[in-house]
Amino acid sequence: MAVAVNVYRGDAVESSHQGHIAVVDVKGRLLYAYGDPYRLTFARSAMKPFQAIPVVETGTADRFHFEPADLSLCCASHSGEERHRSRALSILNRAGLGEETLVCGTHVPRDSDSYKQLIREGRELTPIYSNCSGKHAGMVATASHMGEQVETYHLLDHPVQQRIMDAVADMTCYPQENIYTGVDGCGVPVHRIPLANMAWGYARLASPGCMDNPLRQQAVRRIAEAMVAFPEMVGGNERYCTDLMRAFKGRIIGKSGAEGVYCIGDRDLGWGIALKIEDGGARAAYAVMSEVLRQLGIGNGGPLDDLKPYANPVIRTMRGEMAGRIQAEFVLDKIESTQLSRSTH
Repeated sequence: MAVAVNVYRGDAVESSHQGHIAVVDVKGRLLYAYGDPYRLTFARSAMKPFQAIPVVETGTADRFHFEPADLSLCCASHSGEERHRSRALSILNRAGLGEETLVCGTHVPRDSDSYKQLIREGRELTPIYSNCSGKHAGMVATASHMGEQVETYHLLDHPVQQRIMDAVADMTCYPQENIYTGVDGCGVPVHRIPLANMAWGYARLASPGCMDNPLRQQAVRRIAEAMVAFPEMVGGNERYCTDLMRAFKGRIIGKSGAEGVYCIGDRDLGWGIALKIEDGGARAAYAVMSEVLRQLGIGNGGPLDDLKPYANPVIRTMRGEMAGRIQAEFVLDKIESTQLSRSTH
């Protein structure tokens, strides 16, 4: 078993999480791995930076005067804070659209203060509180800009989703015909690709100069810059994505995905890192990614110190007393000269 994380109660192991990790450089060489680096994985929200590419390439972002913070929100799984909600609404308003066009559904926001205020005011939850409302706002704005049907923007055969499919395939260097799609929690297509190709995509996100297409190169660079400049839009208060990008001061692009997925692009090294926790346990993903960075020597003695609460989270009793800990316990395998290709796996 590829156990990546043990959960301790006292000094005894109570539970374990298996995991898979791939570290790939911008040329598509698998550098390090743990478990199965080719595991076919639904990337979930880790694909949001790639899903935002058509927002820029179609001219939507320019027509509707997207600021960098708007683009960052298009890549977000945000907490539903006021700054997230107001910016998503602003995007819709600039595109001449209303909140009713969003098909992302709704859920209780992570930001408890916003939810409590909603209850005090006797108002109902609406789609703008969804952690995906920024992504959906970008999608419907694109449909509107392109003169396409807005009501069906979430369906796989809609031009909005077809452009996204092209961007995902190109960024991850994985053939479009091999990408299996399901339906994500917010109702749009979700893409299943090998973990190593997800990592390759993030290496390319971190190093857009590698791309031959100047339009895509410009769009990807613009998205990457927006995410690291406004990390609070990607997550929010006390969120790993936000705190990670802040700690690394522009070097690292990080994005979570549901069911224990996390991806990172290192802009200094031109590397991408992708991980999947086999049982979908999100509590293990941040500890694993922090340990991957430590083993690779990325951020030791600096940014990783700021992220210590995520590296080995403490398990506490209802009274706040320490009862155990979550501990990443694996060693990356160094891989010798393994080149990924668009037709492999």
